[in-house]
Amino acid sequence: LVDTLSGGERQRVWLAMLLAQGSRFLLLDEPLAALDIAHQIEVLALIRKLCDELDLGVVIVLHDINMASRYCDELMALHSGRLLAHGSPHELMRDSTLEAIYGLPMQVIRHPNGEHNIAVAQ
Repeated sequence: LVDTLSGGERQRVWLAMLLAQGSRFLLLDEPLAALDIAHQIEVLALIRKLCDELDLGVVIVLHDINMASRYCDELMALHSGRLLAHGSPHELMRDSTLEAIYGLPMQVIRHPNGEHNIAVAQ
């Protein structure tokens, strides 16, 4: 049965199994891997909702700074096991900070919906 589930459905099943264990904390390593954008947003919105409603602590590994800044309260940027930056999305979503993290020119702009900033590589 699990083999017939889509990637997004499979991620929701994993979340349900974690919640069934009654843990107050979730450790999620790249839960968006191999998901299309619609399922990425669905999974992160669900995690955010569960975090808020159940007062869960969540540590999540993401490689998309835009998704991380949209759904997370705090961000940590690591490189080769070393902490490069730590702070709120507002603090880290700055051109100079992202340039130091990624090693290439970056520009942070306001998303057209006006709700959050997005990072764009130049």
